This record gives sequence, C-alpha cells and structure tokens, in this order.
Amino acid sequence: MSLFGLFESRSPENPQIPLTSSALLDWLGGPVNASGKQVTEKSSLAFSAVWRCTALISGVSSALPLHVYQDGTHDRVTSPLLKNPHPELTALELWRLTFVHRALWGNAYLQKVRDQGGRVRELWPVTPDRVQVERERPTDANPSGKKFWVTDDWGAVHERTPMQILHMPGMGYDGVCGVSPVRAAQQAIGLGLAAEEYGARLFGSGNLMSGILQTEQRLTPDQADQLKQRWKAKMSGLDKAHDVAVLDSGASFQQVSMPAKDSQFLESRTFEVEEIGRWFGVPAFLLGLTSKSTSWGTGLEQQAIGWVKFDLHPTWLAPAEQRITKELLGASVEARYKIEGLLRGDSAARSQFYNVMRQVGAFSANDIRDLEDLPPIPDGDVRLQPMNMVPLGTEPDDQDEGGQPPDDEDGE
Repeated sequence: MSLFGLFESRSPENPQIPLTSSALLDWLGGPVNASGKQVTEKSSLAFSAVWRCTALISGVSSALPLHVYQDGTHDRVTSPLLKNPHPELTALELWRLTFVHRALWGNAYLQKVRDQGGRVRELWPVTPDRVQVERERPTDANPSGKKFWVTDDWGAVHERTPMQILHMPGMGYDGVCGVSPVRAAQQAIGLGLAAEEYGARLFGSGNLMSGILQTEQRLTPDQADQLKQRWKAKMSGLDKAHDVAVLDSGASFQQVSMPAKDSQFLESRTFEVEEIGRWFGVPAFLLGLTSKSTSWGTGLEQQAIGWVKFDLHPTWLAPAEQRITKELLGASVEARYKIEGLLRGDSAARSQFYNVMRQVGAFSANDIRDLEDLPPIPDGDVRLQPMNMVPLGTEPDDQDEGGQPPDDEDGE
C-alpha cells in the first residue's frame, strides 16, 4: 500500500468527501460532453488511440537510461535514489507510472520519503485525483508558497509542501498545475468512443446482412426459414464459391453492400485517431496509420527522429530532467536522459558520420563506443589529427610531397 494510495481513487462513500465535490462527478463517470459520452482520465483509455499514445509516451520515456552527471560535464555520478527509488516498484515501473499520470492528468505527484538526515531515499507515487494544489504567501519554511492537499485512503486530508511532494506539471497556463490533455480533448475522445460504440451496435444488430431473398408469394414463418436454409445449404462453403444458384417460385436474391454513409463513418474513425495523435503529439505512423506515408526507409525514420526532437524531448523528457535535478539532486550535478540511441540513423549513415568525426579529431574511439552503448577500450580516448592539413590559403606549389612547405634555397 502506498503512503496516500498508489492506484486507488477517492470514493464518495467516504463521509468526509462532500456530495457536491468534483470527486462525486468523477465517480459517476465525469461530465457528459456533446457526444453523449462521459470522458475521464481512466475511461479515456478505452479509446485505443489514447491508450496507444499514453503507452508510447510513458514506455519510451521510462525505458531511456537516466544518468546523473557532474554539472556541465560528461562525468557520470552514481545516484542510489534514481537507481532504486521504490522498495516494490522498479525504476522503470515508477517512472512509467509517473509519465502515465502526466499524460492523462497533466500532473504527476511523488511523495518524498526522507531519512533522518533529510535526504530523499524513496519516491512513492500519488494518484493525481487525490491532490489539490494551491499557492499561498511564501514563508521561510515554504519559499515557493506552494501547498498540496492530499487525501489518504481513510478520507483524511493532509497538508504538504514541496519538501514532501515532488510535483511534475505538464503544460499549463497559471504556473502552478498542468492542464489535463484528456479534459482538454474530451470532445475528440468522446466522439471517438461514441463512434466506436455506434460501430459495435451497427454490426452487432445485424443491420449489415449479406443479402435479401425475395419471393412473389406470401410465406409463413416456417416456409421462410426453410427457404433460407435451402439457400445457405446451396451457397455456403468454400467449395461452392462462384457457383450458380437456381431459384424457383419467383424467388430472387439481392446483395446488400455497405452504404456510402457507413463508409464515411469508417473514414471518420481514422480521422479521430489522427486527431488524438495531434493532442498528444504522436505522429500517425506510430498509431498504426501508414497509408499517407511510406511504410519503410528514411521516411518513417526521419519522422521518428522528428518526434523525438520536437515532442518527446522538449515536452516530456526535458521537464522531468530539470525537475529531478532541482528537487532530488545536489547543486553540482544534473540528470539527463540518454536519447542518442533514439536519434541514430541507419548503420551506413552512422558509420559515415563516425568516420568523418574520427578523421577530423572531433571523436575518439571511446566517444563513438559510448554513442553506440559499448564499453570503453584501453587507450581509446586518443584523438587523431590528419597529417595533410595546412593553413587555409596555402598554395599547392608551396608544399612538398609530405604536405610541408619546401625549404628555402639555402636549404635552411
């Protein structure tokens, strides 16, 4: 069990929670939008696009190596807290849950457990629907003036400060809390859920049957069933594909195709997936939509690199790096995600780039091995210098065969 509830949500059965609070509305399913669907952070995961976006952002972000470096250098420092931040969860599981909270609620909260020396030793996640944030007049004990009101499993509300709570806000407008992407996109998510339900009802009700048998005679229910069974017996099965049917008694068969409006309905469902991708900043091909882009080669490769550069790192990783550095680490170190692996091109492009950087002396062998997640080798930090490089503007005739200016006429 967590300090304030790891996965549990507040229950309106608790007498300390007023019936007029937002907790009751969330418990009933959240506000109903124009689509007629109730959209909350949890119910939105029933829409496959939201699930995929949340899983992709949280999974990729938490799987990246998170290292601690001396400030302004590439010298790594060991951090026991980041290596093992929770007694039950692994580091990946803890940060994945943190990014899930940020993706759905726009905020993530972690309880800081300190030792007797005041150092943070553990991090316990708190579900965002248990936390209310406000800012008051700053004091010496709380210079930021930020306060967190956290509801525990028994309904008691606890006052906490940034000394006890690590708050990771997403994009917002007041400098205190982030805006929930799910609440902001509730119309789009509600439309996607409503379209999915409509499609399920459409096919489940049998409105899209394969065809209609018509006769000129009035049939009793038993006669209609016999005619249908005879038709299925004659035309069902792979061995009877493309066979010729002979109908008697004025019977005729009319095949039923999907109406144009239902075809447009399927297109609208594809559009909704793209729309959710825009809300979360995830490119369409990562949501399984590759019809509008090449499905192989540098097209998707460059899109993936662009996603890392323009969304994943600035929106999700960089804020986490700075928040961890500011509140969990000392002043002389900083936390950085190692994203070079996500930015790699294909093997031919990487080898060409490394070859050029090695020849001009910018990279050593160990620099290249570090970028490839390989251990260093002895004497691998030596940088090479080309022997045939001369100052800019030197004429070719002024050089000897070794690339050096010739001696003067006296041989000196």
